[in-house]
Amino acid sequence: MKTTGTRRSLAWLPVVWCLTRLVLLLFVLKVYVFPGPDVTSDVHVIYQGWYHVLSTGTFPLADVTWQYPPAAALAILSPGLLPFLDYATAFFVLVCVTDLAVLALMAYAGRRPGRSLRGAWVWVIGVPLLGPTVYARYDVMVTAVAMAALLAGARHPRAMGALAAFGALLKVWPAMLLLAARRRSAWVSALVTGIAVTGAFALTMPGAFAFLTFQRDRGTEVESLGALVFHVARHFGWQGSVLLNYGSIEFLGPYVSEVSTGALFLTGAAFGWLVLWRLLARRFEEHTLADAAFVAVLMFTTTSRVISPQYMVWLVGLAAVCLYFPGSRMRLPVALVLVACFVTVLEFPFYFADVVASNGLGLTLLFLRNGLLVAAALIAARALWRATVPPVTPPAPVPSQPARTDETPVSS
Repeated sequence: MKTTGTRRSLAWLPVVWCLTRLVLLLFVLKVYVFPGPDVTSDVHVIYQGWYHVLSTGTFPLADVTWQYPPAAALAILSPGLLPFLDYATAFFVLVCVTDLAVLALMAYAGRRPGRSLRGAWVWVIGVPLLGPTVYARYDVMVTAVAMAALLAGARHPRAMGALAAFGALLKVWPAMLLLAARRRSAWVSALVTGIAVTGAFALTMPGAFAFLTFQRDRGTEVESLGALVFHVARHFGWQGSVLLNYGSIEFLGPYVSEVSTGALFLTGAAFGWLVLWRLLARRFEEHTLADAAFVAVLMFTTTSRVISPQYMVWLVGLAAVCLYFPGSRMRLPVALVLVACFVTVLEFPFYFADVVASNGLGLTLLFLRNGLLVAAALIAARALWRATVPPVTPPAPVPSQPARTDETPVSS
């Protein structure tokens, strides 16, 4: 019975994937127009502009919107592999091919004994919930590398370390996959890979580390958790503005720097909690590596100064790997993340004008999406702690001894 169910599930996976991805391609190729702002402009304008600069052998040093580690250049340059297509079409095709490769990997791995196809279904369903934005950014490529790293983690720690390091050089966050890595070989492999790849870019392309300054100067993006303060404050006379700044729509004005600092404090607190968890955790199971990575990225995404819609695909990918392990404790947080993905496509791009205007609909969608992420982060962190950190048991009470007496019985 179980085998029959698995075969049916496996048969339906490519069908659902093909139908949903066809819809995504029709939207990004503009056969049909998705409501809201054009989400493909980043590819047509920004990515293609970076492509021309990177093709000359240097990073876009004069562009503050370049906020990515050096290996991101490979993703931006990848459409050159398909010279018979225009840049944007080639990019969309490569993202779709990467998406299909992830499905094949999850389906193949999910058929192993003691594994589950639930992870593959999370990927197939979760990605289209984000709408066409997911195909108009290079985050699917980064997420694919991160997922491969986690799947390799149990049996191939060196491969895991190398993939995690390469993923971090694509977009930083995959470095958190190493949080629960227990084998030294994974860390050594990550260090060697990171030094080798970073050194190669530093020697061959000027400006490999310019992204650090550009990222530091970002403000509070309108979809972030901290932005809710200003969305509400605008209704009580806050004298600020909403402008395109550092490549995203951000709040500018009084107290923005304080709220941004508060977001950094929350991120620091999350990091502190994760370090404490790592020091105290004692019970590690086969799914702990994926669970810990999901919790870490979820916490950092939720507390970030920026929660762009494409960030959600990171969580979908890690959630898929979690549910690939039947013993994962992340089922409820994964469900909350999937609901948050659907709300995300409503707030961007569908009703993004309402979000920017801070009206009732925009506020409702942001409170709902960010509230789901906060709830998922808290529930996931609690589940990870309880599953891995042994409870502190008070010492057993010392049994009381009978009172001694020096009196000697007198015989009669």
